[in-house]
Amino acid sequence: MNPVRAFIALDLPPSLQASIELNASRLRQLLGNDAIRWVPAGNMHLTLKFLGNVPAAHLEFVKQMLAQSAGRISPFDLTIGGLGSFPNSKRIRVLWVGIHAGSELTDLQREIDTGAANLGYEKDDRPFSPHLTLGRVRQGVDDKTLQGIRNAAATFQLGRIGTARVESIHLYQSDLHTDGSTYTKLFSAPLR
Repeated sequence: MNPVRAFIALDLPPSLQASIELNASRLRQLLGNDAIRWVPAGNMHLTLKFLGNVPAAHLEFVKQMLAQSAGRISPFDLTIGGLGSFPNSKRIRVLWVGIHAGSELTDLQREIDTGAANLGYEKDDRPFSPHLTLGRVRQGVDDKTLQGIRNAAATFQLGRIGTARVESIHLYQSDLHTDGSTYTKLFSAPLR
């Protein structure tokens, strides 16, 4: 059986996805679709750990680890709002909306990263930076267009969009296509 390209993430309720879509639509109108590949709101999730190619035979171990990690953390709230970019404001490759939560979110991500490392997956070397990707700058965009994106990112206001209660975490399969990715939920684990 073929390996599964997998990641662990938090879902957003459809009402919050709709709010993100509505708030981000002004930014999409301002910047257009030629220079940025926008992420459909229905595909937005908070990635806690990208696993990469997981052998099908190992999926049960990942599910067990996920259930154990989730069982150590109580449900919590997270707030969505604020616009940012990666890697920085001068060299924008990704536009994102921020996620603000208490220590439970960081604790959950750390539990999952440690559990995955115990299964042989590489630990994340970058600090956890919770965000939802709004769009990715396309390759080959000219300097004038990039300057327009930088200006928009610096001046566009994207305030508090909403709050969501996190009560479970999910294992997803990611299938890459020329027009974007599709995600299939493989397993869910409730928080404590």
